[in-house]
Amino acid sequence: MPPLTPRFLTLADVGEILNVTVRQVYALVRSGDLRGIQIGGRGQWRVEAVELEDYISRQYARADHVDQTDDVTSDR
Repeated sequence: MPPLTPRFLTLADVGEILNVTVRQVYALVRSGDLRGIQIGGRGQWRVEAVELEDYISRQYARADHVDQTDDVTSDR
């Protein structure tokens, strides 16, 4: 029985999940912010679902860090 969620997502799938364009997802993959693999002769990109979840977690942690920094500086 196949898993309910696919292991690998297309850039379009990732874009839909993050509500951004495919170009923005491609830029994230090319910059290394979001880990992906290139497959096939045409160089199609795929992002593993766990890598997407890791990216999202890192972005939340980054946002939390920025919020804490803002709280410290706002007291001055």
